[in-house]
Amino acid sequence: MDFNSGQQILLQALEDAARIIVFTGAGISTESGVPDYRSPGGLWQTFEPILYEDFLCDEEVRREDWRRRFILNEEFSKAEPNQGHLAIVKLQEQGKLLRLITQNVDGLHQRSGVEENKIIELHGNCTYATCLNCAKDYSLATCQQKIASTDQSPVCDHCEGLLKAAVINFGQAMPLEAMVQAEEDVKACDLCLVLGSSLQVYPAAALPQIAKRTGAKLIIINHEPTPLDDMADLVLHEALGKSLQTLLG
Repeated sequence: MDFNSGQQILLQALEDAARIIVFTGAGISTESGVPDYRSPGGLWQTFEPILYEDFLCDEEVRREDWRRRFILNEEFSKAEPNQGHLAIVKLQEQGKLLRLITQNVDGLHQRSGVEENKIIELHGNCTYATCLNCAKDYSLATCQQKIASTDQSPVCDHCEGLLKAAVINFGQAMPLEAMVQAEEDVKACDLCLVLGSSLQVYPAAALPQIAKRTGAKLIIINHEPTPLDDMADLVLHEALGKSLQTLLG
């Protein structure tokens, strides 16, 4: 299928849909200059993953985790929402966006203008911190000040629990409430639009499958093939900005 034919099918599907789930992965953020995790030269090849249990048990591991979070947040702060992000905002403005479900932790969807109550962050958010004991939120700047003043990983002012970037580490349980809500939403949608996800990380990658099996159309836009391409109603192996540009026009 040529690009123009794919565009026509995409736009018709978006026009016909009333309850759209948008599912995003690293590919939407890389178009804003955010480095990804899985590709050659990605962050997982630069940083060995830190296990949640090690974070809890080892002060040196906690300090290293914080060092990485500050580096990542600096990268995130340089990035700006791109046309892919803005296309999702357009769907929200049209009243068609049921929910945005994202694997990303960079906060770009919020900065683009998607309402907080429309977003489910399956892997958390790296742009702020939370207390692992009482769930009080903290800015990363505050955490950085705490580390500078105590030379220790930061703890909560309220309960002295450990503070941690509000992102899911390896070995840490996925947020149950978010997963339950996401599954309910994909069962209720009439179109699931996957943007920039390799669809290889489970259980998150099961959500588009659930949408398709419960009657929704499935459209995947991603540079590389995914395991769900054969299931999809439309697959575009193109840049997201290029593929969604006509939606913004």
